[in-house]
Amino acid sequence: MAVGVFDLFSVGIGPSSSHTVGPMRAAAVFAEELKGSGHLDKVAGLRVDLYGSLAATGHGHGTMTAILLGLEGFHPEKILPAEVEERLAAIAETGTLQLAGSVPLPYGVKDMVLRPLTVLPRHTNGMTFTVSDKEGEVLHKATFFSVGGGFIVREGEEDAALKELDESKQELPLPFRTAAELLGRCQSKGLSIGEIMFVNERASRTEQEIREGLLHIYSVMEECVATSLKREGLLPGGLKVRRRAPDWRERLEKEDKDRDPKYWQEWVNLIALAVNEENASGGRVVTAPTNGAAGIIPAVLYYALHFAPGMDKATQEDRDDVVVKFLLTAGAIGVLYKEQASISGAEVGCQGEVGSASSMAAGALAEVMGGTPQQVENAAEIAMEHNLGLTCDPIGGLVQVPCIERNAIAAAKAINAAKMALWGDGTHRVSLDEVIVTMRETGRDMSSKYKETAMGGLAVNVVEC
Repeated sequence: MAVGVFDLFSVGIGPSSSHTVGPMRAAAVFAEELKGSGHLDKVAGLRVDLYGSLAATGHGHGTMTAILLGLEGFHPEKILPAEVEERLAAIAETGTLQLAGSVPLPYGVKDMVLRPLTVLPRHTNGMTFTVSDKEGEVLHKATFFSVGGGFIVREGEEDAALKELDESKQELPLPFRTAAELLGRCQSKGLSIGEIMFVNERASRTEQEIREGLLHIYSVMEECVATSLKREGLLPGGLKVRRRAPDWRERLEKEDKDRDPKYWQEWVNLIALAVNEENASGGRVVTAPTNGAAGIIPAVLYYALHFAPGMDKATQEDRDDVVVKFLLTAGAIGVLYKEQASISGAEVGCQGEVGSASSMAAGALAEVMGGTPQQVENAAEIAMEHNLGLTCDPIGGLVQVPCIERNAIAAAKAINAAKMALWGDGTHRVSLDEVIVTMRETGRDMSSKYKETAMGGLAVNVVEC
């Protein structure tokens, strides 16, 4: 199906969309297929092979435990943090996995086969699931790739998936693949970028379903922040990174009781940190468009709702309208990155995650602040242009350093990009399409050490403990 706003913004668990959400989703699909095949009661053996980046940083990203949950039949968009803790504790205590929720198998994290130096042709985030009977005969086997943002692709179905994508896009009322096409649609129809996205979403949902769905997405973002602000102490994983969001909130509430505009950046920083600290804890977040970049869009949307001109007099309905317009516009820009380049840190570095999110947020902010389609495209271009070459080098393979602070920095960068674009008339030298192609090519040329393998950069130059 054509990539839509609800594909780019989906509810899942931390700490990584490509290394946690995607593998859990792939494992759940495999379990469902096995259940439907009629061979489930014959299963006596299970093997899971992880390749490339999944193997290299899987422990820090929760890949192995996510796969165990997926094999039990849990889906990332439905499972709650309490269920995660309960099932993982049970598996650890008993050493037994409930395959597809019904067949007990002695299996755990230590049984997975890690192949960090083997990269399969399609993508570095590869995984193979194999089940066999008591004679060792293979009953079912499948290889999946987690290609960023929680999206998965099955080996052997890549061409079919692309064909289906192309066909489904042609069924949209106003299809687009490039920013130039998107701007052309805006000009010919007299619509904004968010409105173009809304028209396309209406091909599969009612107006009410779209509105309610996007407001639900934002409510999960708000819940994520609220949950994070109640947590204290150190983040899990051994790096001894201290949670800062609760203390920052307490200080801000003392120093800025009346929401003085001069404190806008401190509040934006707080929201970004809170979301990504919750993500690092394995909590419930919204991929936006990935988990590693999940704090940027909520932080910039918070700015739009609290610090944009006129919002101090806005009604609740007005605020809801801003949320819907913001997410639709961000989604339209996200489609450009997903279809022309990549949002996977393991494929193109952090420019594909934080860079894409910053670009999406910048364009969305420009639109809700009254920008023309040309100004919106300019804002998105500015934000990505100044994230080009951003590496993904998490210390210890954990989505903590530099990831958490990086979201706050990129959120502020998105706000500045929107403001710069709004001070112009929309004309500019470098197009968004040119920047997206450059990002893709930069990612292709980037050493694998800097693409979510924890084999270069800060990951090797900073002592973990």
